[in-house]
Amino acid sequence: MTTPAIDCSDAEWDARVRLAACYRIFAHLGWTEMIYNHITLRLGGSGQQFLINPFGLHYSEVKASNLVKIDLEGCKIGASPWPVNPAGFTVHAAIHAGVPQAHCVMHTHTTAGMAVACSKAGLSMSNFYSAQLHDKVAYHDFEGITVHAEEGPRLVRDIGDRPALILRNHGLLTWGSTLAKAFVTLWTLNRACEIQLASLAMGGVIDIPEAVQRRCTEDSFQFRADFGAGQDVLDALTRLIDRADASYRE
Repeated sequence: MTTPAIDCSDAEWDARVRLAACYRIFAHLGWTEMIYNHITLRLGGSGQQFLINPFGLHYSEVKASNLVKIDLEGCKIGASPWPVNPAGFTVHAAIHAGVPQAHCVMHTHTTAGMAVACSKAGLSMSNFYSAQLHDKVAYHDFEGITVHAEEGPRLVRDIGDRPALILRNHGLLTWGSTLAKAFVTLWTLNRACEIQLASLAMGGVIDIPEAVQRRCTEDSFQFRADFGAGQDVLDALTRLIDRADASYRE
């Protein structure tokens, strides 16, 4: 393990490294929106403490040492020269607080994700990837820029126990009990949106029967513990990032 560049426990440093790697993976995949959007990760222990990206840095600039530690109100814990985007953490805070298993929350504005979020029909259950998300996707109506805390309870209500959320007119969001589970859910959802855009551009699509969707979701390696529940995928992508630029470990 890399020697911590800041004063923190080994467990916190490990969480910082893993989260920083995930930010670099997002950058590699093109899941960036200039300096906006967030991945938040709850730290272990009894307190409600989280790591979030410094507001003002591109995902490719995020490092373990410059991640900001905050509380559930988005207030910084400890010294950091970087601010936190309040609009970013409003949604994340509501989910971390209202969904007990939401250890990690991810949000993107990819073109494919936003296009499907703007579609009246939403996600089309017509391709290999959407078929792996049977009964896993919730929807939340657009209420404007997410800076108002009173939206939180409605957001949590709409999520229920579903790990994927399409924010209408806005983008995609996932949560998970681990960083890997949140990531693999988001990857699958975003890939489903990409295929949906491509297939609909060619005309009508072939809907997948619900029974087949259910079986695909049960069989998906992406979510099965015996195939890593996303951790093997995340590990492979982390190795790719290490070969390209391991400065996120600093």
